[in-house]
Amino acid sequence: MVGERWSLLIIRELLIRPARYGELLDSLPGVPTNLLADRLRRLEAAGVVERRYDAEVEGVVYGLTAWGLELREAVEALVRWSSPLMLQGRGKDTFRRQWLVIALRALLRGRSSPKPVTVGLEVEGASIAVSLDRSGVDVTEAADRLPAATLRGEPSELLRLAAGLVPVDSVIDSGNLYGSRDIFASVFAPQATDKHGAST
Repeated sequence: MVGERWSLLIIRELLIRPARYGELLDSLPGVPTNLLADRLRRLEAAGVVERRYDAEVEGVVYGLTAWGLELREAVEALVRWSSPLMLQGRGKDTFRRQWLVIALRALLRGRSSPKPVTVGLEVEGASIAVSLDRSGVDVTEAADRLPAATLRGEPSELLRLAAGLVPVDSVIDSGNLYGSRDIFASVFAPQATDKHGAST
């Protein structure tokens, strides 16, 4: 059901946010339009994807059903599994900045903070917000509150940072940080865990 070519990538896009057909076509470089339409029909028939009217865009968008949203765990597990490949960088691979939303959430899973904190990442002219609180981590394309610190950096370096492959201080030193260095470091520095796997 989700193993056909492009299906899991469509699901990845819809885990970020519901999208119009044209947005999906743009965010999946190389997908033929007829194949995208076919995959969406199949996923909809299977109960993974649904079409709904979105008043904000005044049109139909595709989104995941409640059952489809359960695939987040599988997609995020694949992101974490791929972390050793992040040392190589993206090379000539295509990149879309919204893909960082899924990747960062997966790589920072298990992080928490006793006090709510939000930091920002500026990537290729766009902002991504990483928020921690007692319940865990959330990553969005827009911040609900003003970030305590914002780092401008390259996508590959930010992925390596979130995967724990490079020290947070070296990434801060190589990028442009605005705001509190300590707060930014507290979000991305590896956290200790107790015997039950909870962050301390």
